[in-house]
Amino acid sequence: MNIQWKRLIGLNLIALGLLLSWALPHGLPWDNVDDRIFWTFNQWITPNHELWDNILALLNTRFFDAASFAVMGGLFTMAMCRDPRPDRLRRWLGIGLTMLLTAGIIAVVTNNAITYGHPSPTRFFAHAARLTDIVSIPTKDAASNSFPGDHGLMLMIFAGFMLRFADRRIAGWSLAFVLLLSAPRIMVGAHWFSDVYMGALSIALLILPWVLCTPVAGGMTKLIQRGLPRLT
Repeated sequence: MNIQWKRLIGLNLIALGLLLSWALPHGLPWDNVDDRIFWTFNQWITPNHELWDNILALLNTRFFDAASFAVMGGLFTMAMCRDPRPDRLRRWLGIGLTMLLTAGIIAVVTNNAITYGHPSPTRFFAHAARLTDIVSIPTKDAASNSFPGDHGLMLMIFAGFMLRFADRRIAGWSLAFVLLLSAPRIMVGAHWFSDVYMGALSIALLILPWVLCTPVAGGMTKLIQRGLPRLT
């Protein structure tokens, strides 16, 4: 079995370090970081910044979520087209199905195993400005439980698979889009910064290496790839 032990253990240790930095009494001041980032953006949500309010509202609609998936679909298609293998279509269908299965399992595990939760900053601070009070666009600016950042976690799973299977350019773009596409939720106050870059990131670094740094992802991809001709 070809297991990348150094990378797997290293990523798991980073994840544990993130969790300890948040859980220990004298760890990193995540609360201060969360508060500063939230209020930095929240002070701009006022009727005096109508254009900014509408842009931020649009970036947190279902339409933008669909656009985010379209971006990932575009990167996935580019990765497949840049693959020189003659059977790249079946291979990338196998990768895609393995990724969806992994994302589904991680979502089920996190929803059932994590008992901790907290409201988004717009619900935590009673005097916080909320976009829904200013704009007419149906947008998401609050959550009763924003931990961990599920949107950011899905982006990280996609980026992890691109790091494993795609070339460096696609992998680099995927990492960049994790930052870009997860930012609107933080900027509007639907998520704390730590929901994404402590919660979601630590989950991704704990679980994904056991799929991507071991034969699991490659084996599942090949198994699906071999079964595709029979299915078609």
